[in-house]
Amino acid sequence: MASTLPVLLNTSDKKSRYFDRWWLLLIGVILLIIGLIVFKPDPFKRILFFVSDGIGVTIYTTLVSFVIVLIFGLITGLGRLSKISIIRAVTTIYVEVVRGIPLLVQLMFWYFAFPSIIQGLGEMISIETLAKYRANPIFMAILGLSFCYSAYMSEVYRAGIQSISRGQMEAARSLGMTYFQAMRFVILPQALRVILPPVGNEFITLLKDSSLVSVVAVADITRRGREFMAANFIPVDTWVMVALLYLVLTLFSARIVTWIERKTKLER
Repeated sequence: MASTLPVLLNTSDKKSRYFDRWWLLLIGVILLIIGLIVFKPDPFKRILFFVSDGIGVTIYTTLVSFVIVLIFGLITGLGRLSKISIIRAVTTIYVEVVRGIPLLVQLMFWYFAFPSIIQGLGEMISIETLAKYRANPIFMAILGLSFCYSAYMSEVYRAGIQSISRGQMEAARSLGMTYFQAMRFVILPQALRVILPPVGNEFITLLKDSSLVSVVAVADITRRGREFMAANFIPVDTWVMVALLYLVLTLFSARIVTWIERKTKLER
């Protein structure tokens, strides 16, 4: 027992001294942005100030959408595993249809077509509020992103749940737990550790795909970059700065996901 103690302590020391070297890449990109602003303030400083409000819009849209995706994706994933054929059929159709339509087309549908449907319905049933409905760009962007990515997230949940041995469910049921109690206290906690890496990847992909909301009048980083380029006619500098800003956001998100993965491993 005494001989194994130094080994355990040594392993613990190595884990405590763990440093994710990819943080250096993030720092390098930030220093590059600072260097461009300092040594060539015109146009890079002007570009950064112009698109700065779009950074907040991008982060807000991504975070709100991802929270909805986590919740609705779980519900859909459980529906795909349901023993009730109607629920399983509806959720399967939803997943297959949504995955077969490009995200850009879905965003355009929610922003341009969906309001027309609401207005037509309002005129049909004589409700003035619905007949005069106008789409909120950010709300529709969040709705479109959430509706699309929930289908993909449901498959991540489903794969994680199915990776857990059936014996875990049988053991939980034998202890008197209901199906929902077994899922909540036994299956899902184990499945969440399994699906953490793909969930992190989904978040990063969602963050990058949020640039598509620029086509539906959302003033995110991409749209603000397009507006600056149209007004100043300097495409190279504009899109270099926009690309670097997205790179900072994605690298930071990836590092946080890696840190969470490492913490969950240490708890095992």
